[in-house]
Amino acid sequence: MTISVIDTAPSMRGILAAAPEDRADLVREMWSAVAGLYHFIPDGVDMAMVHRQSFGFDVHGTTEPIRQALDRLVKAKAWHRIKTAIESGLTALQVAAPEIQVPDLTVLLVLGNPTDKHFIDEIQGLSAFGGISGYITITIWPTPQVLERLEAIAVHELHHNVRYSPGGLLWDPMTVTVGEQVISEGLADVFATEMYGELGYTHFVSASTRTDDDVLLKVADGLHITGMQNFTAWIHGDASARQFGAAPVGLPTGAGYAAGTRLVRAYLDLTESTAAQCVATPAHEILRVAAPKLGLHLKNENWDQ
Repeated sequence: MTISVIDTAPSMRGILAAAPEDRADLVREMWSAVAGLYHFIPDGVDMAMVHRQSFGFDVHGTTEPIRQALDRLVKAKAWHRIKTAIESGLTALQVAAPEIQVPDLTVLLVLGNPTDKHFIDEIQGLSAFGGISGYITITIWPTPQVLERLEAIAVHELHHNVRYSPGGLLWDPMTVTVGEQVISEGLADVFATEMYGELGYTHFVSASTRTDDDVLLKVADGLHITGMQNFTAWIHGDASARQFGAAPVGLPTGAGYAAGTRLVRAYLDLTESTAAQCVATPAHEILRVAAPKLGLHLKNENWDQ
């Protein structure tokens, strides 16, 4: 298999140096390497829109902060570190779960928008996606915390990617449950901690949210809900739900990650296994074992199958 971490530094410099009317097309060109993310959409999508919706930097905004942030990424050797982390993560997964299938992988790293308050303040400079086989996108603002966590961010998304690659689990956006996404986030965070210790935990989830029993109980109430269009509030919390026009449900930022981590750790403790070994373990199996240990009574009868 081939790992391609696209060197986007020249592309971003080119976008910033171009005439304003030319920048959107250059953004489309930069994102074209991951256009396959949207293979299921007959006519494709506008990758400039994808850039904006992923909190990508404003191509018509002030360019100097973006140039300075790009210099920080280059100085931090971000692209090399991400590739090295993914190589290490793949080795760990293949040793732990030899039956997995690993696709060729394309990784796109871009700078986010420092003027977007939700991106900077609520999700603390991180928006990433690895749920479609063969592609990972990472949008960041290079704060010291984000730069310190680059490797952990990369392997978190890698775990998702392998989980939903051929030979792993099928992701159907219409029928997938909140429970699957919660468990997936928990597995990915725990896998990152197996590799990088405390840095593995997604940093926009507060320590209090991670240990809040009310958060766990509330998320458990929504595990049976189907359709990824309903996920935002349950996984990312009310602030993100409002940001994207979804209905809040009464949860703090990163609630689904916090609940997922607790459920996964309960399962791993009981089964004496690791998140790497469980990359393709179905959510219903993890919930069936973990829920009783945490005193949860789940609504969906399928969790007992």
